[in-house]
Amino acid sequence: MADETTHEPTAEEISEQKAVRLAKRERLIAEASDLGDGAYPVSLPVTTTIPEVRARFVGLGVDERSGETVGVSGRVVHLRNTGKLCFAALQSGDGSRIQAMVSLGEVGEEALAAWKELVDLGDHVFVAGEVITSRRGELSIMATEWRMAAKAINPLPNLHNELSEETRVRSRYLDLIAREQARRNVLDRATVNASLRSTFTGLGFVEVETPMLQVMHGGASARPFVTHSNAFDTELFLRIAPELYLKRAVVGGIERVFEINRNFRNEGADSTHSPEFAMLEAYQAYGDYHSIADLTQKLIQDAAYAVAGSHVVTWADGTEYDLGGEWDRLSMYDSLGAAIGEEITPETPMSRLKELADAVEIEVDHPLPGKYVEELWEHHVKSGLTRPTFVMDFPLDTSPLVRQHRSIPGVVEKWDLYVRGFELATGYSELVDPVVQRERFVEQSRLAAGGDPEAMRLDEEFLRALEFGMPPTGGMGMGIDRLLMAVTGLGIRETILFPLVK
Repeated sequence: MADETTHEPTAEEISEQKAVRLAKRERLIAEASDLGDGAYPVSLPVTTTIPEVRARFVGLGVDERSGETVGVSGRVVHLRNTGKLCFAALQSGDGSRIQAMVSLGEVGEEALAAWKELVDLGDHVFVAGEVITSRRGELSIMATEWRMAAKAINPLPNLHNELSEETRVRSRYLDLIAREQARRNVLDRATVNASLRSTFTGLGFVEVETPMLQVMHGGASARPFVTHSNAFDTELFLRIAPELYLKRAVVGGIERVFEINRNFRNEGADSTHSPEFAMLEAYQAYGDYHSIADLTQKLIQDAAYAVAGSHVVTWADGTEYDLGGEWDRLSMYDSLGAAIGEEITPETPMSRLKELADAVEIEVDHPLPGKYVEELWEHHVKSGLTRPTFVMDFPLDTSPLVRQHRSIPGVVEKWDLYVRGFELATGYSELVDPVVQRERFVEQSRLAAGGDPEAMRLDEEFLRALEFGMPPTGGMGMGIDRLLMAVTGLGIRETILFPLVK
């Protein structure tokens, strides 16, 4: 149906095409009364959508007329102009297509000539006419009139060729036009967010919004983006986590609270990290890290079912991954010890941890022994996890906002959830004792003074809130982008609609 070649146009060819299209735009504007309402009309008499037409007339037979007239608009993605009858494939935003037939007998000589002269691939056009099927059985609209809906000045890339990854990321609008998977990613993300909100609502959680601009960064160990407020003449930080504000809400009596938000961390970017990312955080009064793990499993399984209709999801490469059932829970210290054949506990000397790290050539530039334990665990254990797994009970010194374990000295009641080989979520029994929290913040301040750019600052307003009493609470955080990765099998730059790139 298309007459275009399969090679990608050169920069010179694109420049020439733009000049031709700009001239057509000028003609459409100059002759608006004769050729419609110009190159960019304010409105058009659209009566239905391409998907609705396809659904309504699905049973129309070969070379059959419906007797019903519709007005639709779509982007021209294929075009063939042949004598007295021209054909175009019009595509809607969801990728649905319908054939438009523009004939001399139906639109007249002047309108047919204008079609041939003015319509290019990529243009949005409106056609009105009877719904029919062609001799080949293709659902079509036999146009009795047509109008330009939006003149495309830039030519589309060749839709027969696969877009490069660079084009997909930098020009996502072209990716959405050309590729079904790109459109599906947007819909899947919307479905996941709707599912998360539905699950929370069913469990009595309240959605709130907390500040993106903060006078003090906190809630996670991360390097912040720093900016300046002219109005307040003060240094401000882009949010690295909403945690400290959501906990204030719990103190205030909103005992089941969540937020889906944008966070910003001035750190590296790779296949699982982006400097700007979407995060879900939730806190439940009178819960702990066990109940919050149950909640997290339900949130993810509900989201998977909403997208795939099953807890077994099919990734983009065709791999099936089972998110159903009860997920494994294993101890970080016990699993590390089993992997290296030696008992590892919070009392294991730093000297021994360094020896173990040196033996496998792990460089740990950090003064805390807990960091060595975590790095050793990632080296020896993480790659062996295939099913979704909660890794429980982390070193105390690496988790300053977490409650100390109720029965195991030197560790905290924290888990990380690993799915597809990466950390998807983290959960805690929250530290609610303001005196202990102050001690932890003071230690963080010492690390910051020593040059650690990720250490938290002492947040007096948060501590003051805790001093009014915060009930026992379980809390969790999960990356929305990573949740989409777990459900779809795609990389992070595919799950973010407009990722940050250099």
